[in-house]
Amino acid sequence: MTATDAPRPAAPRSKRDQKTHERNVSRVQARINSERARAEFASTLNALEDKLNVPKQVSRASARTKVKLRRFAKEQPVAAAAAAAGVAIAVGGVVWLIVRNVTRP
Repeated sequence: MTATDAPRPAAPRSKRDQKTHERNVSRVQARINSERARAEFASTLNALEDKLNVPKQVSRASARTKVKLRRFAKEQPVAAAAAAAGVAIAVGGVVWLIVRNVTRP
């Protein structure tokens, strides 16, 4: 049960009781508002920490890519094999060019 769910007391009888009642209600509202603001601030900080944590972002992206590649390989094995062969040829070509340029005088 939260402060907003609490049963309301009977109306104060005197003007002094009324002022005390209003002050207490405003304090409860201020406490509720500050707790809400703290919770929002904590969630904002957590979101910022997730966004700015580069290793965490890289691992999430690589996990998503692995899932996509596995799904692609399962659904279209011939196209996946062709793509893998193309990547291997491209990497081999780049390595060959680097080695050729380094070994040539």
